[in-house]
Amino acid sequence: MNLLASMRYLVALEEHRHFGRAAQACHITQPALSNALRALETEFGVVVVKRGRTYAGLTHEGEAVLAAAHRMLRENELLQQLLKSEEGYPRGSLRMAAVPTAIPLLARFAAQLQARHPGIAPTVLSMSSLELETGLENLSLDIALGYTERMQPREVKLTAWPQSIEHYFLLRRAEGGGAGPLRIGEPIGWAQAAGLPLCLLTPEMHNRSIVDQAFKAAGAVVAPAIETNSVLTLALSVLSGQVCAVLPGAMVDAVRGQGQLEALPLVGPEVRTPIGFMTQTAVRPSRALEAALALLQSPGWQAEVAAHSGALRG
Repeated sequence: MNLLASMRYLVALEEHRHFGRAAQACHITQPALSNALRALETEFGVVVVKRGRTYAGLTHEGEAVLAAAHRMLRENELLQQLLKSEEGYPRGSLRMAAVPTAIPLLARFAAQLQARHPGIAPTVLSMSSLELETGLENLSLDIALGYTERMQPREVKLTAWPQSIEHYFLLRRAEGGGAGPLRIGEPIGWAQAAGLPLCLLTPEMHNRSIVDQAFKAAGAVVAPAIETNSVLTLALSVLSGQVCAVLPGAMVDAVRGQGQLEALPLVGPEVRTPIGFMTQTAVRPSRALEAALALLQSPGWQAEVAAHSGALRG
């Protein structure tokens, strides 16, 4: 039995929660994946996977094996990067994730990191805040971009690198809009915005809880015209329909080339949300992560963040 490969299959199974999709992701057949997992159970003398007609999760013992698998795979990646990298030329993979509304910033960051260090192969993922925090804790993620205000005391300590203080905007179709960039208009109150047909994120999204709290503070009750868990749908619904959307600055910046849209700063209350990169404090950084941490603290990147998120002046 190849223990490292079997551990990788177990991680894939928990990620995809489906035997067939996990096998496909690992480029093996489903019987080969099942046989490897049974061999893993034989090796440790415990049942790892709950089996039924479909994947039913991991046993208590399986969760312990999964945690060990994440640690093993990370140590393997650290060693691979150490052996393959040269001074000033890091090589290896880097798994990063962001909450959906911060994906435009993370995409810029990944592109700049890869351009600066062609030997680094970033994987960029969109995750909920809970998924992001879980990924950092179980080592399936190297670095994440999200809401640093959620970093409450936890079993695994996280380190934050503040990046931006997000502002919120009402995105709507501009009267007589056409060519040219999106216009930043005059401020509008949350209470007034509540009376418009709105496309909002679904209630389980952390960004939606921020928006709901702002409407509540303004004494307004909102009944969305459309709900979605996709930030792309928020913008496209405004472009294609008769609704408005509430978006943070980084998402508004992503559609700044759309002259038929305008964004109005939301006030009364003025909502400010800290966004930052996060890593697990206790783990030894890989060569790729060291390069990422150097970039995110550089003046050039900080200027990029200021230009493409927050208040979006001009």
